[in-house]
Amino acid sequence: MRSTQRDMPARSVVERAFRLLGAFGPADRTLGLAEMGRRTGIPKATVHRLVHELAGLGVLEGEGGAYRLGLRMFELGQLVPLQRDLREAALPFMEDLFEATHEIVHLAVLDGTDVLYIDKISGHRRVAVSSRVGGRLPAHCTAVGKAILAVAPPAALDAVLAAGLTPRTACTITSPGALRRQLATAARTGVAYERGESHQGVTCAASPVYAFGHHVVAAISITGPIGRLQPERFAPAVRVAALALSRRLGSPPAPHGGPRSHDSAGQRRAPGAGGAAG
Repeated sequence: MRSTQRDMPARSVVERAFRLLGAFGPADRTLGLAEMGRRTGIPKATVHRLVHELAGLGVLEGEGGAYRLGLRMFELGQLVPLQRDLREAALPFMEDLFEATHEIVHLAVLDGTDVLYIDKISGHRRVAVSSRVGGRLPAHCTAVGKAILAVAPPAALDAVLAAGLTPRTACTITSPGALRRQLATAARTGVAYERGESHQGVTCAASPVYAFGHHVVAAISITGPIGRLQPERFAPAVRVAALALSRRLGSPPAPHGGPRSHDSAGQRRAPGAGGAAG
């Protein structure tokens, strides 16, 4: 659950129920009623009543006061059209990219000011990243986020800047001007980079994925440790995978990085004003 949602008061039964489900984090196998109440701010009696109802529907499972997310949640998640259709279309290209690089391959979409990871191929190499399918990271400090923001409608970047460029590491870009300059380069070349900005010692290269003409819908990336992975070396492979997936999704090849780009002063401009895409 996004932090903005956690900070908002729950005004309806549905909102309170979703607040309880959103209390579970990546490391939580089970939660007790008291902890759910503490994390959500929902009164104890209401927590008890809603958890009992959710358990009866199979959305939660548990006994002895400890509950976990139920199989019904998993079933419903597999029916989400974006996740199902995009993942199925992307999988062959992600597998090809993994075989070419033997590094972690991500597929992510933009959701508000975050990126949401909807698929991941990691292989056997150990890399200290916390990304997971269904997990989130701030868009401004990830390669996939910057690849999408570089060619998304201006409102997407405006929302990210309005939320603030919160640092996750010492390398996170916190200057709007510096971020805009990176996005301008990504829009021209079709590739965005991260160098230790979301996870210390990790680097990534990502390219945007289009559908329905030139509408950006996702980004695909490779991720590895700084020192082993040279992102510029594999950038062409990432770009090819993203373009191939875009064609599968009905988007013809674009002559440049995308429908919009951002110059170094932060002004929007028409595609083609700064050179050909890589």
